[in-house]
Amino acid sequence: MVALAGPSKPHDYTEGASAIDIKAAVANARRHSSYSGDSGQGAMFDGPGQESIPTSISRMSYAEHGLAGRRRSREWSRGRMKSEESVGRASRRMSTDGEVSQATEEMRSGSEEEAGGDDEDTNHRGRRRRRSISPTLNRSSVFENIANLFSRTGAGESRAPEFSRRSSASSTRKSRRRSSDAGSEFALADEVNERWGYSSGEEDNETESDGSHPFHSEIDYGLYPPSPSAGSHLPLFAADAIFGDEVRIDIDIPREPLNPPPPGPPSRQTIYVPEEDNTFRFVGYEVIIWRQWLWRVCCAATLGLVGLLGHWFPRVWLRCVVEEKAFRDIRHGYVVVESAHRDITLFPVKRLAYPYARSTVFPVSPAEADGRPQPLSRGDTGERQEILDDLHIVDYRYSRFALDIQTGLFGMIRDWRDPTWTGLQSIQNGLSQFVRHQRLILFGPNIVDIEGKSTISLLVDEIIHPFYVFQVASIILWSLDDYYYYAFCIALISALSVVTTLIDTKKTIKRMREMSRFSCDVMVYTDGGWVERDSTELVPGDIVNLSELRVSLFPADILLLSGDAIVNESMLTGESVPVSKNPAKDDDIARWRDLKDAQGELAKSFIHAGTRVVRIRGALASDGTTGQPALGLVVRTGFNTTKGALVRSMLFPKPIGFKFYRDSIRFIGVLACIATLGFCASAVQFIRLGIKWPVILVRALDLITIVVPPALPATLSIGTNFAIGRLRKLGIFCISPTRVNVGGKVNVCCFDKTGTLTEDGLDILGVRSLDRNVHRFGELIDNVHDLPSIHDRTSFLHALATCHSLKIVDGEIIGDPLDVKMFEFTKWTLEEGLIAGTGIIKGRSGSERPAALVQTVVRPPGSAQFRLEDALRTGAKHAHFLELGVIRTFEFVSSLRRMSVVVKRLRSTGMEIYVKGAPEVMLEICEKDSFPQDYDDLLSYYTRRGYRVIAMAGKSIESLSWLKAQKMKREQAESNLRFLGLIIFENKLKPGTTPAIQTLRAAHLACRMITGDNPLTAVSVARECSLVSQAAHVFAPAFVHGNANTPMSKLEWSSMDDPSWKLDDYSLKPLPPPPHLTVAEHEVEYQDCALVVTGDVFRWMINHGPLETVQRMLVKTQIFARMSPDEKNEVVERLQALGYTVLMCGDGANDCAALKAADVGISLSEAEASVAAPFTSRTPDISCVIEVIKEGRAALVTSFSCFKYMALYSMIQFTTVTLLYSFASSLGDFQFLYIDLFIIIPIAVSMGRTLPYPRIYPKRPTASLVSKKVLASLFGQIIITSGVQIWTFFWVKRQDWYHTPDADPYGNGAHLKATNFENSTLFLVSCFQYILVAAVFSIGPPYRKSMWTNGWLMASVTGLSLLNLLVLLQPPKPIRLILELMPLPISGRAWLGVFALTNIFVSLAFEQWATQFISQVIGVLMNLHLEKKRYREGRAYKAVEGGMQR
Repeated sequence: MVALAGPSKPHDYTEGASAIDIKAAVANARRHSSYSGDSGQGAMFDGPGQESIPTSISRMSYAEHGLAGRRRSREWSRGRMKSEESVGRASRRMSTDGEVSQATEEMRSGSEEEAGGDDEDTNHRGRRRRRSISPTLNRSSVFENIANLFSRTGAGESRAPEFSRRSSASSTRKSRRRSSDAGSEFALADEVNERWGYSSGEEDNETESDGSHPFHSEIDYGLYPPSPSAGSHLPLFAADAIFGDEVRIDIDIPREPLNPPPPGPPSRQTIYVPEEDNTFRFVGYEVIIWRQWLWRVCCAATLGLVGLLGHWFPRVWLRCVVEEKAFRDIRHGYVVVESAHRDITLFPVKRLAYPYARSTVFPVSPAEADGRPQPLSRGDTGERQEILDDLHIVDYRYSRFALDIQTGLFGMIRDWRDPTWTGLQSIQNGLSQFVRHQRLILFGPNIVDIEGKSTISLLVDEIIHPFYVFQVASIILWSLDDYYYYAFCIALISALSVVTTLIDTKKTIKRMREMSRFSCDVMVYTDGGWVERDSTELVPGDIVNLSELRVSLFPADILLLSGDAIVNESMLTGESVPVSKNPAKDDDIARWRDLKDAQGELAKSFIHAGTRVVRIRGALASDGTTGQPALGLVVRTGFNTTKGALVRSMLFPKPIGFKFYRDSIRFIGVLACIATLGFCASAVQFIRLGIKWPVILVRALDLITIVVPPALPATLSIGTNFAIGRLRKLGIFCISPTRVNVGGKVNVCCFDKTGTLTEDGLDILGVRSLDRNVHRFGELIDNVHDLPSIHDRTSFLHALATCHSLKIVDGEIIGDPLDVKMFEFTKWTLEEGLIAGTGIIKGRSGSERPAALVQTVVRPPGSAQFRLEDALRTGAKHAHFLELGVIRTFEFVSSLRRMSVVVKRLRSTGMEIYVKGAPEVMLEICEKDSFPQDYDDLLSYYTRRGYRVIAMAGKSIESLSWLKAQKMKREQAESNLRFLGLIIFENKLKPGTTPAIQTLRAAHLACRMITGDNPLTAVSVARECSLVSQAAHVFAPAFVHGNANTPMSKLEWSSMDDPSWKLDDYSLKPLPPPPHLTVAEHEVEYQDCALVVTGDVFRWMINHGPLETVQRMLVKTQIFARMSPDEKNEVVERLQALGYTVLMCGDGANDCAALKAADVGISLSEAEASVAAPFTSRTPDISCVIEVIKEGRAALVTSFSCFKYMALYSMIQFTTVTLLYSFASSLGDFQFLYIDLFIIIPIAVSMGRTLPYPRIYPKRPTASLVSKKVLASLFGQIIITSGVQIWTFFWVKRQDWYHTPDADPYGNGAHLKATNFENSTLFLVSCFQYILVAAVFSIGPPYRKSMWTNGWLMASVTGLSLLNLLVLLQPPKPIRLILELMPLPISGRAWLGVFALTNIFVSLAFEQWATQFISQVIGVLMNLHLEKKRYREGRAYKAVEGGMQR
């Protein structure tokens, strides 16, 4: 294929139309006239004209897909009633679109009238499900896994979701339709050079826009309590997530009722943010001055301890210092922002000097609107307008909320729209400098700039972390106890850890800032002239000259006003296919004013910030050259842009729930209780011995530092860090370390199809045209030259060459890969139609706009070289070459699933219309007699085998002039067509797909396909890659009554192989098979049936299906087909709600939302959007899933091993010290150093280096520290090691060579003496125990390789064992003196060796055999308790699976 560029002789494509006709034509040469509808993903044909909405940021609203009328749940109704009762007499003003529903409480003055509100606009909607977002940036700290150990219990504990509330995350909103107030369709022409001008010739779009006013987010107040949580920003300290909530956030978390709010204006507000699918609650508090000073005095008196408690437990500070206050009455207080997962953050209310009209910030009714974009000055104010003195704002997570004094509630600034944006005329003059200054104050600079903390601030944040505070306290304690050497070593290690964390944090912030920051110079139309400004000064409403853009990225979210653009949105969507952008129509401006995000047709004119420029062209002049430059309207800036939302999602990712982290802190609490009991016993003995109280207190605190070792946080992250390093070597990169351990618990793997299971591109297998002799399909043709020549005007070959939306950039043809493959198949050449001349299109408003007379010119191979020869021939009426010109294009629309072109052949009198689309839609627009007899059979043959089929049709219209073609409606063009043939595309499986799927299924991991493709193709691919067994019976649903929008519809589930075999529509179990089937009813087992569900059925089931059927559908469905991006996300969240741990693997824009929602998301895309997924693989196949699961299991087992090792190490040392406390002795300073630094740290670090097992074991490792086997192992080993030490303690006292310690237990000061026989024997035996338990807990198969394969661990164990033998049998004198060991006879040393050896054999035998037996006994005792909790802990899928198997 050759793409010709350069000048060529223009040809007359306007025969039959005079120059006057062309000038007077009202046409659509720039954009197609199409039916209303979103251009969704996953249709049979996805053309390049299809818009790509970055679903990784913005959730689509199914209310705007025609599913607005969904029912409300009873639970919501009850909750609403309770809310209104708690508030009192509340009058709620719901804004016009349902995006923010504002509520105001009636004032007690008796006034019943809402200030500035419209009562008739009241609209009630169900509360949406909340997706949680973590409050803090991930930092590479050795303590990051422990930062989330302190999870809440009791009322704060998350529980299983209530499935009766089947409110979908994408369809609960019920928006009120509002027709757009479109003004003149076309802008006025540029009559004077002082103004810029552009024209629009788009036909009327007869559909009215869905949507509503800005500022619409779900708001409620008085419903939930402020619970303490992470990230509290107190006056004393900066925000820091200490008690990070690591529980998975369920759909609708119940919260405790809050005390009634104070009377008067509202002080509580719940805001739903649809862009993040998250709900925040605002509560206003005012500082009580005398309480604040009392708090400060207490902080000073306790040396900051009270301040730390207030920082860690924000509720304490709130109860002691502040009181709830109405937002509008706050003077010296804070707004507490509580996220969906109960993290609360305190923000002071900022006040901005803002002497502008209220309508410039908050939405107003049409009667209030000034009609001008400029805010009124005080001299201009009238009765309707209100001038603000200042603006009360709260900046939360880089989103700005402003307080409306009239309603007393906050609204999002990003949702404000200029009420004067009614059409192109209303915005063509740009903004005055006065208005720009006002909007710069309101919206802030146009830059995505992540706030960087100072080193001092980061240091304080790190030091006040509970574990560092604990370490500082421990160091002080050891220093008081004269353990200077030990204290110095721990202090050095802690300092190095803090410095390393600070460096990593600074690097991470710097890297994020470099990625997100961007600025450039742009030309802005201000006060009637073009001015060059920095892009950071852009504000919504600015007109910018895109043709003068000298950088490769767009600096803001922009609506294209004139010209055209081709952009690469891979940074936001992950898909590198260039996307064409066309100028906005007149009513698009009004539609943007009413919408909250670019949707449907508007997305085709919407350029997202951060997207890459491929090509920008200005509008065409009358002579065919570029005239006016490409112009754009800035609509969003800074963090309000799509890029800003992506960066926010990276800074505040969804938190994950993991039981191991919750159980670990609880277990530490149990150990602390044991330490307390041990000390109580020791304290009695201390008192009996006459030891002073200060010494007893120091000893008590020292015992706590023994039970909770300072090295614990570091050791817990060791396994994870080594796993991340091994994954990096395999080309798999992780940006969320906590997800590694979660990968070990995955039990459902979800995959996208195209680009994930199959190759990214499609190859043409061939075409099937009609046979000339019989009314059937001809043979499959894989060479274009074999296509039969048909004398009819409509040619299959011409349809292949022209029915596309390809563009040329720098001589290269770009566009949708499917279009490119189809055009390459023809071997024709292509030129864009700029050289063919232009016509003048006049709009209704009188404006004129030049338009290309032909959009694309295509020629067959070899024809171009004869152009000069043919041109020189005199009197030649018939050219020797063929040339086709595309006069008009009706772009692809997902609701229609087709596109079409109007084509004129050179020197012909008529035109042809060619249509390309899904085969099933051709039945509606083609003449029935044009279809071959074997149409259905052949179509079924290819789709069932996984091929992608596209149908072509066409018709010829004689004497169709250029003028009439421009006026033709789409429904006229796409009717009475003649079927031409089929194009067969093959989507090959990737080589690694089938082996990976087989490996996963062999490991009993459920596999699901979630794709936008049609169900037949999806089932074929699933069977080919073994995701569905070849012998399995696949059942698919279809509506037999009603449709997806009808609540009372009825579904019928039929076998795809034999439609006469059905499923019971409630239980989803197979009914008795038909008689002609050879299978017997009792032979059809649970595993032999699979379900395939399409997006419309899935949506209907979620909204209207019985609860039990919905659960069974989710458990049993293996293929989800025709799924939109939001439906993919919905599937993942619904599976999580059933208790599954979900892994999602995808590669493009359709998968971004699902990747972020999944417990483990793996992106196969190398685009920058992949940073939104926890894992990114350079290897573009699903084999990476196996590696992530294997490493996750190994890391999880390693974390368990390290935790159990550190816990048992603590208990061994606790036993030693407690026994020595019985006679006022203790371990020596260097003995502690020897144990902690020379034994524990090397072993703990090397334990994490064990590699994962090569195969995936069918059973997942436990993630619970309270599991029967873990408890049996841990407590059994504690009993064994403690027993050996107690035996040794009493054994040494019976020896002949033993003598009692000195009567005076004190040496110099309060330091307990360590030189005695009890100390030496217990120390020598315990040193072997520390090494022994490492071997016992170094779990090998089936999740990790044997410990013998870990060279580092074996070297540590061997080397330390030899060193301990040396110290035991023949210690060198310097070592004996440093360790304060007593001289022991050889027989005594031998017996100690025997004790250690016995300990080794007993511990290994117990771990090997007795643990299993004891765990079974414990299981019997705990069985009833666990059965009651199983569903509550999210194991609902177990019950559903069990019910379907019975």
